[in-house]
Formats: sequence, C-alpha cells, structure tokens
Amino acid sequence: MKPEMIILSSETGGNVTENEPLTEYIPMGSTSSRIIRAAKRGTPLLKVGEGGPRIMLTAGIHGNELPPQLAALKLANEVENMEIHGTVYLIPFAVPHSTMKNSRRFRGFDMNRSASKGGSASNDILMAVKTFKIDSVADFHATKLRSNPGVESVFCSRHPCPKSQDIAEHITYETKSKLLLHEHAGTLYSGALEDECNLMGTPAVTCEVVSENCQVNPGSPERSYQQMLSYLRYFKIIEL
Repeated sequence: MKPEMIILSSETGGNVTENEPLTEYIPMGSTSSRIIRAAKRGTPLLKVGEGGPRIMLTAGIHGNELPPQLAALKLANEVENMEIHGTVYLIPFAVPHSTMKNSRRFRGFDMNRSASKGGSASNDILMAVKTFKIDSVADFHATKLRSNPGVESVFCSRHPCPKSQDIAEHITYETKSKLLLHEHAGTLYSGALEDECNLMGTPAVTCEVVSENCQVNPGSPERSYQQMLSYLRYFKIIEL
C-alpha cells in the first residue's frame, strides 16, 4: 500500500531545500523527495499502515533544529519497506517555511508555545491528533550544549497521562538518553505540543538530541533516528 500524503496546513509551505545546512544531509529516496515537494504546499503528513495502534512522530516544530527533520526523512524512506503493525503518521517538517528560513519561529511566534492557540501551525497538528484518533505522539527536537536541556534527553510527565513516563523510560533506557520527568504536563509553560497532547489525554513525549541551532552536528541525525525507532518499538509497531 502506497503511503498517503496529507497536507495539514496550507499556510506553512516552504522550499526546504533552500536551507543549505539541511540540504547537504538530506537522505535520497522517492518518499523523502515526495515529502519535500509536498512541503512547498504546507505541513506534510505521511500516513503508513493501517489499524491500531496509531502513533504520530513530528519534527521541525522549530525549523532551525535540523537533525530530527533529517531523521524523519530517513524514517519516511524506510518505514514503507518495514513490516509494521499499526499506523504511523509522520510529519518531518511541521513548519516548512521555518525550515526553509532556518528559523526557530514562524511569523514571529514559537510554535512550541502555540499549540493551544487555534489557527497556529502546531494547533493544526494537535487537531489532527484528535481527527485521526492518534494513540500517542512523539515530538523530536535538537538542543545545543549549554542550553535547556543541553543534553540528549526525553521530556515526559506523570499526570494526567502516566503512559508518557512509561514511553520516555523505554526510550531513555534503549538510547541511554536522560529522563526529564515533570509531575504535571504544562506546568513550566503552556502551548508545547507534548504538553497539550498529554492534557487532552493522548500520551506524548519530547525527544532531544544535541546539535547546534541551524547546523547538523556529526552523528546527531542518527541519534534522533534511534530515538524514533525506540518509540516505534515501544508500541510494537516494528520489531527491529
């Protein structure tokens, strides 16, 4: 079955190949090329498989965090040839325009503080979580050294979705990342995609790898890719 391509928001489109540090590392493949073309029209969502569990992986909420976007493209190229059990919804470029500009913000706003605001690009993703009855979400980021968190890590919360912590513990154990646990979702700030998912009852985590902003540190896309595979294994979507 050919993966289905869905455009979530027509306001976010951009030519991501204008981002030279990203383009240097883009994995070649028919599916990644298809996603890059679709990104010119808005936020591309690739749907692979059928039935449950239904999980979503997102990258590029911050357009200048490049490793997870590259990892998501690699996963897109490979997942359709994997034996998967369930449905994978994959968003390699949450805000293609921001990726094109190598910018953290979109129209002056941080999309990982805007998921609770109707009409924002991240809120469009949150609405898709509801529409497609997604069982869990993992949002992938990159963090530079000497910042917050500044280490390879997985954010999660204990309440209101204890499964958020379970997922994070699985990924951190497999990838030797640091567990960053908060007692309640949304207590530090509002509008993060992970927190808004947890608050509406969909267990979610945020995975971070270390790389400078607007750049690709050696090995960082592969580390993000390993986090993605671990997330898939938690739900037994794959058995690799």
